[in-house]
Formats: sequence, structure tokens, C-alpha cells
Amino acid sequence: MTFTTPFSDKAGPRIKAITVTPIAVVDPPLLNAAGLHAPYALRTIVELVTDDGISGISEIPGNSDIDAALEASKPLLIGRDVFQLHEIRQVLVNHFGTDTAAQRGDAPWDQRKMVHIFSAIEVACLDIIGKVVGRPVVDLLGGKLRDRVPFSAYLFYKYEGAGGKLAFDTDPNAEGWAAARQASALNPTEIVAQAKAMCAEFGFQSIKLKGGVFEPRQEVDAMFALYEAFGPNVPLRIDPNALWKVETAIQYGREMEPILEYLEDPVRGQAAMAEVRKALKTPLATNMCTTSFEDIPNSIAIGSEDIILSDHHFWGGLRASMTLSGICETFGRGLSMHSNSHLGISLAAMVHLGAALPQVPYALDTHYPWQSDEIITAGRFTFEEGAVLVPQEPGLGVELDREALVRLHQNYLDCGLKKRDDEPEMQKKQPGWKFQAVRW
Repeated sequence: MTFTTPFSDKAGPRIKAITVTPIAVVDPPLLNAAGLHAPYALRTIVELVTDDGISGISEIPGNSDIDAALEASKPLLIGRDVFQLHEIRQVLVNHFGTDTAAQRGDAPWDQRKMVHIFSAIEVACLDIIGKVVGRPVVDLLGGKLRDRVPFSAYLFYKYEGAGGKLAFDTDPNAEGWAAARQASALNPTEIVAQAKAMCAEFGFQSIKLKGGVFEPRQEVDAMFALYEAFGPNVPLRIDPNALWKVETAIQYGREMEPILEYLEDPVRGQAAMAEVRKALKTPLATNMCTTSFEDIPNSIAIGSEDIILSDHHFWGGLRASMTLSGICETFGRGLSMHSNSHLGISLAAMVHLGAALPQVPYALDTHYPWQSDEIITAGRFTFEEGAVLVPQEPGLGVELDREALVRLHQNYLDCGLKKRDDEPEMQKKQPGWKFQAVRW
């Protein structure tokens, strides 16, 4: 599609400047199916400034290739009206093309380019639009259906260590959750201790364990230990990140049926998920087998999952996530949210989206307790009984802390990381370790 008239004749706030700043935030040595988190998690902060001086911000997972694409998008976007989001998206698609499902990759995190670029630009534009009209982003998505958005505790197996410059060392002066966050969690007893500390600090009312790390028997034992410690009124979920074989998932899935709220991505691919789903009573959730709109027709045809875990960074923005919500409602799917190692800008966007969704039957995922850094001026978000109050200020309701931006960008320059890769980090602890798409 070619635009004969690049800009509308109607006056509107236009993009004058775009700043793309990669940052690195302290991350503990958390284990997952792809290996081990590095001492720093990468994020990218995008700021748009209009010709009348209004700033809009966004945050996405950090990746040098996506950062370069964002830099390349600047001449395409300078001068565009921030209200014209369809036009902005089309301009980006014309230049970068559309993503394919195969580009997502086998790792637990999404590696597609276009969805990241547009979600970054869209969220920043919505932040500006909200400021222009004097309304919070949730109102731009159709309005607020709840004042607080619930989140789940997100447990990880981990090695001892605080991350950052301390890496596998710890801060002896840490107390409370800050101390628990750096403790090891390599067996059911330590997982329960981690859960108790996290729930005491944040008030979470449900619990998720990131699995796919150890042989399934050990992880299932941890789930039963959590059930014994927290009782039947705290919903439990586990995510093996698609590392189990179908027969493994059915065996242990049946064993855990009495205690699970849902089972997330026990196996790889829609066909395998559909096979497991037919064998279990427990709902299956995914953020790995159905991750784009092109995946949905086959998902519905074969019945690969019950719950889709959206992520506005990976589905192409907040408005695309609202479209996904409507599709899920039409076809009887539940909808919740996936998370990654994020700071307050991403959390604010998630909260606005969570407040606008017609239903939130499952508490949303968040890595936020694992991060100690912050990039917004108001400081870290507060959780009350596991929920976050929806910001009422115009736009996202958060502002960029420019001193923190400088400091965290220096972390990025110093740490030398350019993209997430958990395999070499794991080899620091287990020489020769290799990622396997299916392990047990």
C-alpha cells in the first residue's frame, strides 16, 4: 500500500523525535527451560515527543536487532500524527514486513520483530493520546471494568545469588523479600519458602511455578508441597515450557488434577497440546503454541488450549490484545497475561489492559517482584493483596525517571549483553549444558 498523501491535512500532535534507549536491570540467577537468566535482564525504553512537546513512553524486551529496527523506523515515523495508529502500523509493515509464527522460535520468549516494534510505538502513542485528551489509557481501550488488577506469585527455581554485579554472591544486609529473592530454590522445601516470602511481601492470592528445569517428578512434588503449605483456596499453576513429552504430560497432569488451576504449555506445539487436553480435566494454557492471530484458526479446529496467555509486547500492542480478547470470548477461550522481566512502564500498560478486559478469570503473570530496579519517577508499584491499582492520571499514568534511565543504560553498556541467551549462562554452572526443545 502506498500513501499518496503521507500526512492528514487535519492538525494533530505529530511525532517530532524518537529516542530508543537500551537498558539492563539487575536479574537474579533464575532457572528455566532454556537455561539460566543472566545477571542483567535487557529492556528497551522508547520515548516519542510531539511537535508540541508532549512525551509518550513505552518499554519492551531488550534485543539489539529490534533496537536497530526501531532506530531504522525513525524516518518512517517522524511527522506522523500519533492518533493515526492504523497508518503508523501500515507504514511499519510496508518497511519491515509481517512476522510469521515460525519466527517466534523455540525459546520460552518471543523473538519476532514487527510485534515488538509496533507495540513499542503504539503504547507510547497511546500515552501521548491519553495526555492530549486528559484520559488514562484504559479509557482509550474501552473503559475501566475494575479498579484493581490481580496478579499471581511467579516462582522460579534458582541458584543462590542476587544478580547484577553480585551475580551468584549475595548481599548479607538484605532483609525480607530482598533476602529471599537472592536465596537458592532448588527443591520443594526451598520453593515453598520462596512462595511464602513472596506472598507475604506482595499479598498474592495465587501461585505459579516456572518448571521445565528438573525431572518432572521433582517439580510435581514441589506443586504438592505448595498445595500442602497454602491449602485448597490458593490456585496453583505450573509451566514446564513445553519440555515434556505427551505421555509425560498426561501422566503427571492426571496426578496434579486435584490441585491445579491450569497447566501451562506442558508439551510443544498445537497438535501435542490438543492430545494432552483431551486426556486431562485440567485446563491447558499457552503462550507458546498459540502466539499470533494466524495460529488461532488451527487452535480452534483441533482444540489445543483452554486459555491464551496474551502479552501486548508479543501480540502487537494493547489494541491487538483487546481484539484477541474478543476472539477468545467468541470461541470460549479464557484469557490471561504472560509476563517477562519488566519494569514499571510495562507493568502500567499491563494494568491498563487488565482493567479494560471484559473478564479476568485468572490472575495475571508478573516478574515484577524479581526486579529491584525501576525506571519511573514514582518508584516501584505497590501491590495490595496481589493486585495493582489502575493509574488514574492521563496516559499510562507514569513518567520516565531520567536519572534512572542514564544509570540503567550505563548498566547496558557495561554488561556487554545484546540479547537474551540463557544457554551460555547455564553453562557457567553446568559446563556443556544444551537447550533441548523436548527433554522429558
